[in-house]
Amino acid sequence: MGNTRDTVQVREAIAEERRELADLLDALPAERWDEPTLCAGWRVREVAAHMSFGFRHPLPKVLAELVRARGSMDRMTDRVARREAASMSKRALAAALRDNAHHPWKPPVGGWPAALGHDVVHGLDIGIALGLVDRRVPEERLRIVLGTASPLGTRFFGAKLDGVRLQADDLDWEYGSGSTVTGSAQDLVVVLFGRKVPPGRLGGTASGRFVADGAIG
Repeated sequence: MGNTRDTVQVREAIAEERRELADLLDALPAERWDEPTLCAGWRVREVAAHMSFGFRHPLPKVLAELVRARGSMDRMTDRVARREAASMSKRALAAALRDNAHHPWKPPVGGWPAALGHDVVHGLDIGIALGLVDRRVPEERLRIVLGTASPLGTRFFGAKLDGVRLQADDLDWEYGSGSTVTGSAQDLVVVLFGRKVPPGRLGGTASGRFVADGAIG
């Protein structure tokens, strides 16, 4: 993803993903905003608030929030997501994604592919948990995100993949070594990012490690 053409393609994929997720949020009935997601402890509204956090807050404000959280990034993001989920309307949360489709925000590490991964996985946090079967991430976006898989990244997101080989059953992709766990590419994306999926979506003897017990959330 180092040349200009690749950068343009990834940035356009990011913009398309944000616009589609804004449309998805706009179409959700009000009661579904309070349903749990794959992102542990967060409902749809907290995930939606978190997704646009980097667009709406300049670096000095982010650093101030981090100081208040005593240097804990997890504590900071959770506190801000909960606060803004309570204070922002559903319409405003969706608009924050749509209006910032081309915003140049990127995570501190990973560049544009990581920015796409951030949007894709949080969209799947919502779509998979809510059973939105019509929401399918396009293959070209999934390939970019799957291509970011690394031991450093999986450790950062808490994905425990020791002794496991992930293999997509809907495109040509695999990662790791050991006991094979199969599933759709988008289900394996959320596994890479440390999530657990609902029962019945993965195959393989080690798949139970990545399946939620009971209801999501």
